[in-house]
Amino acid sequence: MDYQKYADLALNFIGKYAVNVVVAILILLIGLWLIKKLVKVSKKIMEKQGIDITLQKFLGDLLGWALKILVFITAISQLGVETTSFIAILGAAGLAVGLALQGSLANFAGGALIMIFKPFKVGDLIEAQGEIGTVKEIQIFVTKIITPGNKLVIIPNGTLSNGNIKNYTEEGKLRVDLTFGIGYGEDIKKAKEVFMNVLKSNPNVLQEPSPTVDVSELADSSINFAVRPWATPENYWNVYFSVTEEVKLALDKAGIEIPYPHMVEIRK
Repeated sequence: MDYQKYADLALNFIGKYAVNVVVAILILLIGLWLIKKLVKVSKKIMEKQGIDITLQKFLGDLLGWALKILVFITAISQLGVETTSFIAILGAAGLAVGLALQGSLANFAGGALIMIFKPFKVGDLIEAQGEIGTVKEIQIFVTKIITPGNKLVIIPNGTLSNGNIKNYTEEGKLRVDLTFGIGYGEDIKKAKEVFMNVLKSNPNVLQEPSPTVDVSELADSSINFAVRPWATPENYWNVYFSVTEEVKLALDKAGIEIPYPHMVEIRK
């Protein structure tokens, strides 16, 4: 056997590709090191911008993997491997995954928007998608809220971010809208005084802004009053129910009648 011939071929092969192999290895090592630093810097920037920690980690990981794929493709192309088909396969796979996860991607985008623009935060009382409750957790794909009945509601972030959101906590004060009626034969001024005394004596009713009592409607069988106390978000339901009860007791004590349907028995 001509060992010298094979040795020369081996040396020629090494001489031809050794530089490319070394360059490819350097591209991988330096690229991975730079990616690590870049991801770290990007997370610090997001942290300074006040972006949610969950979104920081997710976007950091996404950036890291995207750059690693780019470095890997660059390294193998240095070895003379045809990367056009490889990139085409990656693109087709990405498109297929995107179509399969279209709903999930929409929810991710919605979660990112919520975490960046912060229309609400954990602990806020909100109303959205026909549900009202306190925000328990904001995740990448869904938001969890607890209703006043202590039920857990999970809302996809895609639909949540595209719909109307009422944040009852943001301003720190809520107006409680109540309506009470009295009979046409009752004294309006006396009734307003009764309503106002209830609002001023309730410890959970805020006195600033001042509560208001106004005649809102002359209905078929009653004079209706718009009673408007203010409360903190956490005391909203307390004020709603306690004021309703106290108004009934106060009207009874003052001898003011609340209209209600009467049934008359007719005997033959």
